[in-house]
Parts: sequence; structure tokens; C-alpha cells
Amino acid sequence: MHATISSVGARPRTFRWRVVDIVVASVVAVAAGVVFWVWGVVYNPISGPVTAVLPGFQGILNGPWLFAGVLVALIVRKPGAALFGELVAAIVSALIGTQWGFATLLSGVVQGLGAEIVFALFLYANWRLVPALLAGAGAGVGESILDLLYSYPGSKPEFAVVYTITTVVSGLIVGGLGSWLLVRALARTGALSRFAAGREAQKPVRV
Repeated sequence: MHATISSVGARPRTFRWRVVDIVVASVVAVAAGVVFWVWGVVYNPISGPVTAVLPGFQGILNGPWLFAGVLVALIVRKPGAALFGELVAAIVSALIGTQWGFATLLSGVVQGLGAEIVFALFLYANWRLVPALLAGAGAGVGESILDLLYSYPGSKPEFAVVYTITTVVSGLIVGGLGSWLLVRALARTGALSRFAAGREAQKPVRV
């Protein structure tokens, strides 16, 4: 069964991906992948001074890698959209060339799953601000776990706590709030007219 009624009088909500869903999700994810790559270039020069503030505080810089899955999911509103968006963006970034190599793809998977799980907990029925914020935070949780195991093995507990908190906060703000605001801005231009996100652009904000 591919469709459900989300509320009385509402149009059927379908989980089946349309061609336009695939095309738009791919375009957005590719663009996000370029952003990933640019941020990877910028990251090294600024991570040192930020880390000097407090060991682990560099997690606050991870947000620009945590928005693709949330953004694609908020637009497409289908199961798998967050994972698709984050993974495709990571692949594009890796193909252009990053210092992290294969780990970039692992990051895409765990970040996408972190956001995907949140939207799944809301039964893919709530695409408001709060789920977006939590999805961004979920991507941050996934990335924190991977980084602490892969990039910072054996790190001290205080480092792990600071790194996790700052990464999650960065994911919540950049990945969650940033993506939600971007979708609303795009919707008002009419670019998302074939999506529910576009049709809801003029409605009052609900959280």
C-alpha cells in the first residue's frame, strides 16, 4: 500500500518516489556535495584556532556537512530521502576530491541515517520545524559516533563530550534550522510548486 490520508480532507500522502522526486533530490544533493567539498577546503585553516578554544570544540564546524539529508527530506518527504541526500552529497564530494577519502562515504551514511531515523520516528508525516531541528541533531549524533571511533579513537571522555555536544548543536542549527529556512525560502520563489513543501509556503509557521 503506497498511500495514506494524512488528515481528514487532506490529499493522499504517498511514499512512492516520483520521477520529479528523484530528479530534484539528485540535483539538490549534487549541489550540497559541492558545498561539502568547499567546506572541506575551508575547514583546515579554521579548525586549528577553533580547537584551541577547547579540545573537541571543533565539532561546532561540522554543521555544513549535516544539512544535505535534512534538506532533501524536507523537500521530497519520502522514506529514504535523508539517507539519499546525504550519501549522494558525500559521493560527489569524494569524487571531486577530499582529504578524508573513503571515510567521506561512511560519514554520508551515518549522517543520513541519523536524520532518517528522526523522520521515521515521526512516521514521515511531520515536516515542521521541530522534526527538522531534531533531524539535524540526529545527523550530528551519527557523525559524532563515527568521528570518535574513526578519527579520534581513544580520546578522553571530556573531549568526546565536548565534541559530541558541539557537533549536535551545529547539526541542529545548520543542518536543521538552516535547511528548514532554505526550504521555505525556495518554496516562496515557486521552485517547489510540485511539492507539498511549496504548497505550504504561504501557511502560518507551525512547529
